[in-house]
Amino acid sequence: MSASSRKFSIKYKIAIGYILILCCLGAAIVMVSERIGVLQNEIETMTTRDLEINNLITSIRYNVVSMETSQRGFLLTGSETYLDPYTRGKVEWEDNYRQLYNYLSEDPNKRTDLESIKATIQHWIDTAGEPTIQMKRENQTQAIIDFFEEDPGKEDVEMLRELLEGLRLKHLETNKMHIADLDERNDWLLTMLVSMLVAVAVISFFIVSYVSGSIVKTITQVSSTIKEISNSKGDLTKRIHVGTRDEVRELAESTNELLGSLESQSWIQRNVANVATMNQGFSSLQDLASSFLSQVAPIIGASYGVLYYRRGTGEKQTLEKLSAYAAYGDDRSRTSFAIGEGLVGQCALDKRPFLLNQPKDYDSSITSGTLELKPRSVLIVPIEFEQKVIAVMEFASTEPFTAHHLKMLEAIEEHFGVTIDNTAGRMEVERLLAESQALTEELQAQTEELQAQSEELQMQQEEMRMTTEHLEEQNLYAEQKTKELEQAKAELEDYAEKLKQSAQYKTNFLANMSHELRTPLNSILILSQMLYENENKSLSQEEAGYAKVIHSSGTDLLDLIDDILDLSKIEAGKIKLIMDEVSVAEVPELLKLVFDPVAEKKGLDFRIELQKDLPPIMQTDGQRLQQILKNLLSNAFKFTESGSVTLKLHRADPAIVSSRMPDASTDDMLAFSVIDTGIGIPKDKQGLIFEAFQQVDGNTNRVYGGTGLGLSICSEFAQLLGGFIALDSELHKGSTFTLYVPVRLQETQSALRQAEIEAAAASAEAPEVIELAPPASSNQKDASPAAGEDAEPSQKKQQEQKKRIDEEALMQGKKVLLVEDDARNVFALVRALESQGLEVTVANNGQECLDIVASDSDFDLVLMDIMMPIMDGFETTRALRLHPLMKNTPIIALTAKAMKSDQESCLAAGASDYISKPIQMEQLFSLMRVWLTKQVGQV
Repeated sequence: MSASSRKFSIKYKIAIGYILILCCLGAAIVMVSERIGVLQNEIETMTTRDLEINNLITSIRYNVVSMETSQRGFLLTGSETYLDPYTRGKVEWEDNYRQLYNYLSEDPNKRTDLESIKATIQHWIDTAGEPTIQMKRENQTQAIIDFFEEDPGKEDVEMLRELLEGLRLKHLETNKMHIADLDERNDWLLTMLVSMLVAVAVISFFIVSYVSGSIVKTITQVSSTIKEISNSKGDLTKRIHVGTRDEVRELAESTNELLGSLESQSWIQRNVANVATMNQGFSSLQDLASSFLSQVAPIIGASYGVLYYRRGTGEKQTLEKLSAYAAYGDDRSRTSFAIGEGLVGQCALDKRPFLLNQPKDYDSSITSGTLELKPRSVLIVPIEFEQKVIAVMEFASTEPFTAHHLKMLEAIEEHFGVTIDNTAGRMEVERLLAESQALTEELQAQTEELQAQSEELQMQQEEMRMTTEHLEEQNLYAEQKTKELEQAKAELEDYAEKLKQSAQYKTNFLANMSHELRTPLNSILILSQMLYENENKSLSQEEAGYAKVIHSSGTDLLDLIDDILDLSKIEAGKIKLIMDEVSVAEVPELLKLVFDPVAEKKGLDFRIELQKDLPPIMQTDGQRLQQILKNLLSNAFKFTESGSVTLKLHRADPAIVSSRMPDASTDDMLAFSVIDTGIGIPKDKQGLIFEAFQQVDGNTNRVYGGTGLGLSICSEFAQLLGGFIALDSELHKGSTFTLYVPVRLQETQSALRQAEIEAAAASAEAPEVIELAPPASSNQKDASPAAGEDAEPSQKKQQEQKKRIDEEALMQGKKVLLVEDDARNVFALVRALESQGLEVTVANNGQECLDIVASDSDFDLVLMDIMMPIMDGFETTRALRLHPLMKNTPIIALTAKAMKSDQESCLAAGASDYISKPIQMEQLFSLMRVWLTKQVGQV
């Protein structure tokens, strides 16, 4: 900024105002400081002089007292050492007296008092001090006694005290007069200071008004422009214009630069989002590349573009052209590059873009119907996925590319790399599927051909008896076909083995994820349950409510894990149906106990309707049947805010059964309809909701919660039971889910088993799916009828109290060894166990457990985690059973992995019992009481 413009800047305006104000203040401060300095000097002088005079008066009194005391000590003991204070005091009082005389000699009255004091002290020395000391030195004891009978020195000491006190009082009066004079002058100084401050304030007000007016005027211009930009709903093209030459102008210019940067970023983000959205769902890389180039080239002003894709492995990797933009028939652009060859290959090798302006030797040119131009700028950018370059894009333009364009391409390539990899993966899956289908068709054709040849061979055997050579030729041909069949079979077996390995990876993943999720979830559920139960009343009702919400959320997470694993078991074909006779009338009664509290809480009407001619008994899996109906009723209550929910049992509609299951007997089917007056489901979404992880829309998930697994699992279970689920719904009027199941499942069970065998043969044995111990549902616990409802309340209460006292007595003082490597579970379990009166010892792994038992084996029970470092739970349990004092100690195994064979493995290793994580503490306490009771019985 030039010197002529600097004088108008805000800095100089404010500086001038401050300088004027400071000059006024400085003048006032100089004047006041001069007066204050004078007063301060007088006050300091008076204070110092007063303090010194008082000290000298006190010192003289002390000197005389020291002389008198020293004299008496010498007279009593005769020791010369007692005269040291007398000698010092005799010298010091004269020096102190001279200094005091210098301070007070100007006042005649005080000077008279000082002379009296001196005469009194000298008289005491001459008449009492020196004579008695001399008598003591000459051992004139009787003379000393006679002297003290009259003691003329006593009068001198009393008179000295009165003179010194009088002198001190006179000095105080003089000081009071000086202080009064200082107060008068201080009042005058204060009045003058206030007057000067008022004058300075008035002058400062006028200065500030002038300076601030000139500043606010320009800032108002900037503020109005910014408001105009804000009111334009994010129009970043507007700019601020200010006519002044000060800091506000600099602020406006900086704001304009910021708006330009934001406009650039907004342009990049908008185009990146558009490109990412439009490049989804392609089934081939060529179509994807063509669409990508068609979208990106116009955005950056490119007139020509090429996309190269990386193929091959090792040293044979090349970049092959997938598609080109604005190419013509005889396109001279290279079709492939080796890694490191040319700028395209070097771009892939270096993982960095290249920008060329005014390229001289460029193979391709930009053409139209009337002209052919050489590009002025070429931009080559790598496309990466997981730190590896998988493609390279090249653009050419008649105008220079900018850093703006390069930033946008770098932002696009982060997302486009994922899209390319997904499309390539989809193509590979489709290719493998096509190869598999081709191999299957070829095998089938070869099998049919072999069967035809075998039949032909049998027909020709009679004709070939007489022609041995012809028979040998046919046998050789059959052997060749057999070898081809065996080769095809080996290829299929290899493919099946790969499918089996992939399925095993999925099994291991689900098992490990179950462990990793259940381990922290175990401590969350235990601690939150302890908090909301609030036995020691340390939490407020609101805090206990928070803890209950945490516990409920953890339970919901556990239910989600169980749903995912149930879905996996269904997909793997490992669901086993337990067939039994189920009372048709008992099913709705059990559900009514569960959902009556839910209906009452939400203010809904819950109805049960049974058709009259229903069969009393049905042959099916009762647990799976109830699981389907509970899920359907839970959804009905969740999506119904007012009205009613109805469970209706009736005979199946033959028309619906025939349309869905043509081979089924319509007379042998029952229908369970769940009817609600809730939000309903649009027609176009009714097929979607039975897919895993799907709901009607995103808002449903946000408002009502859920993962979209329940209906998918219900649909699969319904098929396993030999039936299906039908839906009839209208938006905002409610929904009706109807479960159709056969009364007897024998025939359909046989068909289902056959289907499972065929599926297992096709997939080369599906993997074993993990089994989880189902947690106790909160609804089930709330809905279960209390034992002894017919008993008298007082008797029931006494029984409960007695039972609780017995249980507490059983747990009190028992020693428990907890073997657990996870600190969160240790913290939660120790707190829960100690709250029951148990003494807990913790071992962080199996080796530490054995070390503890080697020194102290007096434990009543052991809680053993299975998955631990150093030594796992199986190995540690076997080692404990070899210990002579631990072979009969109850060991309860704890595990979060929950594989199907875990229970048998734990018991085989020597565990007494088994419980899966997340641990229900009441279930664990109940199990511990059982084994502690058995141990007490054995003792």
